[in-house]
Amino acid sequence: MRRIGAFIGVVIVILLILLISGAFYTVREWDQVVITQFGRAIGKPKTEAGLRFKIPFIQDIHRYEKRIMRWDGDPKEIPTRDKRFIYVDTTARWRIVDAQKFLEVVGTYNQAYAKLDDIIDAVLRDYVSANPLVELVRTTNEMPTVEEVEGKVLSPFQEEATAPETVRLGREKITRAILLEASKAMSAFGMDLVDVRIKRINYIERVRTKVYERMVSERKRKAAQFRSEGEGKKAGILGEMEKELKSIISGAYRTAEEIRGGADAEATRIYGDAYGQDPAFYAFFKTLETYKEAAFKNAFVILGTDSDYYRFLKTIPK
Repeated sequence: MRRIGAFIGVVIVILLILLISGAFYTVREWDQVVITQFGRAIGKPKTEAGLRFKIPFIQDIHRYEKRIMRWDGDPKEIPTRDKRFIYVDTTARWRIVDAQKFLEVVGTYNQAYAKLDDIIDAVLRDYVSANPLVELVRTTNEMPTVEEVEGKVLSPFQEEATAPETVRLGREKITRAILLEASKAMSAFGMDLVDVRIKRINYIERVRTKVYERMVSERKRKAAQFRSEGEGKKAGILGEMEKELKSIISGAYRTAEEIRGGADAEATRIYGDAYGQDPAFYAFFKTLETYKEAAFKNAFVILGTDSDYYRFLKTIPK
């Protein structure tokens, strides 16, 4: 009997512990708690932090965040009004403002994110397709100059830049309009949309490939133009250099010929003076030089004894 009584006492204690532990719960600073009884919400959501009481096994608690939460959408392929096919990547911040309504209408965070996907993506698609690409990329009509960016060149082809497109709304106003439009449906789910931002805009793959190819083609065309201009300048410089070189060589040759001509004239004058002073000695000297330079090694020269070539040899005294 004592064992049975002890066992019953232990069971009762365990049941009391379970009842007490199930009867109390805590509300944290970042929580808002909804109490349901047989699946229906009772009372207002508990938002103040502290220890609370509920009926165990009958009432259940549902915790939701009071803090601002993040939503990131999947990149969507959307055509703009000017027929530019782009990927738009969007993010948003939201929070639960009516936990009871959120529990009754939405229930779980997964369902909430599904609702955000549907609502924000639909509004985003409407606004993107209703505006040209420049409105989604830029906020104002102000364009920075080279001086404003401290000498950093914006483009190597500034002279070819076309007039910029005019921005009427701009990215900031469009995102504010998307936020306002999407927020209208949030109150029905007990949610509040805090902010919507476009994280990234990019061309779709096939358009991006064409854009890159066009950029490469343009740069190659400019490179070919620069090379052609460089070759033209090179040819001009080489031609001018060749012209100057020929002019220098021609002037040097003319000067050399003038000097050589003057020297020859001076030599001729000196030779003439010398010849005029003693013609016989000059004739004798020149004849001796011819004797010395004559090619008699591999040749036979037959001359008569009465030849003038031997005139001075014949007159040598014996």
